[in-house]
Amino acid sequence: MILHSGRKVVTALLLSVVLLTTACSPKAPGRFDQAQKESTQQRKGLAVAKTATQGSEFNKFFPSAGDGYQRVYNQEKKGFAEAKLKKGGKDIALLSISDTTGTPAAAKFSKSTKKIGGYPAIEVGKTQTAILVGKYQVKALSRSSSFTASDRADWLEKFNLNGLAKLK
Repeated sequence: MILHSGRKVVTALLLSVVLLTTACSPKAPGRFDQAQKESTQQRKGLAVAKTATQGSEFNKFFPSAGDGYQRVYNQEKKGFAEAKLKKGGKDIALLSISDTTGTPAAAKFSKSTKKIGGYPAIEVGKTQTAILVGKYQVKALSRSSSFTASDRADWLEKFNLNGLAKLK
């Protein structure tokens, strides 16, 4: 009987130690933790200015679909509009226009030596190309490895950049 009670106590003690050890050990980072951290840090301090252009105003400046490409608008809000570029039913790129009023986004173009459509351009990583048209950032983001930097530049030139430059 004493042996049986002793086993219960030892089992309970071991179980408590295991639970305490696993509960207090640091959690391994999940597969989305780094992306969440970067996304949260990018948004800190960024708010859409009250004077930012309404996203629906940008739609008329996006390039038309054709040559096997489809343009599907998927997000529109104050200061921003975005469309997916599809080919063969697959997303190959994201195209967007954003109002940089009240954000530091335009500053990154100050050292640009490259131009697309006559406007300062930058490469962001290996998948994004952006240009600054007045206070508006126009961006092409590859979603497929087949959509190259050259393709992004070509599609940025298809935007109605001169019309966008006149938008107040």
